[in-house]
Amino acid sequence: MTNNQRNRTILNRIVFILLFSMLAISSFAQTQRFPKPEFETGYSQPSPDTPEPRALGIEYLDVLVLVLALSLASWLAIRKRSRKGLMWLSVFSLLYFGFYRLGCVCSIGAIQNVALTLSDPAYAISIPIILFFVLPLLFTLFFGRTFCASVCPLGVLQDLVIVKPIHIKPWLQKALGLIPYIYLGLAVLLAATGSDFIICRYDPFIGFFRMGASFTMILLGVVFVLMGLFVARPYCRFLCPYGVLLGWMSRFSKSHLSITPAECIQCKLCEHSCPFDVIDEPTEELKHEEKIKNRKRFTIFALLIPVWMFLGGLALSGVHGFLAKAHPDVYLAELLIKNPGLKNDTENLDVQTFLASGKTMEQLVSEASVVKSEYYTGSWILGVFLGLVIGVMLMNQFIVRKRTDYEPNKTGCFSCGRCMDYCPVKK
Repeated sequence: MTNNQRNRTILNRIVFILLFSMLAISSFAQTQRFPKPEFETGYSQPSPDTPEPRALGIEYLDVLVLVLALSLASWLAIRKRSRKGLMWLSVFSLLYFGFYRLGCVCSIGAIQNVALTLSDPAYAISIPIILFFVLPLLFTLFFGRTFCASVCPLGVLQDLVIVKPIHIKPWLQKALGLIPYIYLGLAVLLAATGSDFIICRYDPFIGFFRMGASFTMILLGVVFVLMGLFVARPYCRFLCPYGVLLGWMSRFSKSHLSITPAECIQCKLCEHSCPFDVIDEPTEELKHEEKIKNRKRFTIFALLIPVWMFLGGLALSGVHGFLAKAHPDVYLAELLIKNPGLKNDTENLDVQTFLASGKTMEQLVSEASVVKSEYYTGSWILGVFLGLVIGVMLMNQFIVRKRTDYEPNKTGCFSCGRCMDYCPVKK
């Protein structure tokens, strides 16, 4: 890529950032300027931050668009090998799934719907939501993370604002890489217990897509965008819970984006072109003594995995009471037990809603106890899961896979195609 091309790319992204900033400012401007009117009929004003439900036929149209976008992204990344094509598809996905569809249905947020469906038989999940959850995983299993490349509006938005990415130390990347597992586990736990959908509640970009959100969420989105100028795709790499599942699928993908269409000439240009640090270098043959040391360390850490799992479960089960406060019944029950006088507080909406429901204090405490027992079990499962993740991460430090060429890391690669543009080898 020539200097003129680089300068043109940077200029285009600066223009995009300026336009995006204008959208963020406009979302502030849409804050209601006058108090909501009082109605004696019980009318409640709808929130502008929540999209209106769509007709079932329109929802299936969204599924069709998703399938077409995934198919096109996979073809552009693997067969056509076109970075420009992926970029144009990214713009379409951002406009359609982001601004037109207001960021919903979202494959990332669908994790919570699936978790609640599996834990609560009374909750009915729609087929389009299931398809939005499953289809990207299936495509990733066959073609790598082409969903991340140019279909996911959250990833696309971050990808388009990358200007001067910095490279993060491998040890720091691995440490930060644990956060998405924690976020995934907490999201599933809170959704399965009916407490909250935290992925949707704390989506940093949803305020931009819907042109309206709280000041805190708008500020969070701006922080992520500004961070993304220098730390490429910070949400995707160090927070996205769906990325954990996509990484698992991509690891076993049948086909995957390749850097070079022919024999690699070891020029290292691809390594410097990747803003996500997911290009694996060729490996050298280890000496016999080093192989023996690695085998011993691998064995030790493999045997320690059950210990990590037990310690994780024990640690999180010990704080299940604190985690359970995320559920409104548990929070309210403990609040009223500690402050009985709040029952007379006419300004506390939570308390007044409870009193209006006709439930007794004994019923509330009983329901809260059931929820806390669910959290105890769920905290054990979450702790065991995180212990397993930590154990496997430590064990993997001593696995050296033989590579003769520079290759994209199948788990972490977003299939964005930047490395293909930099590769001087042509068909």
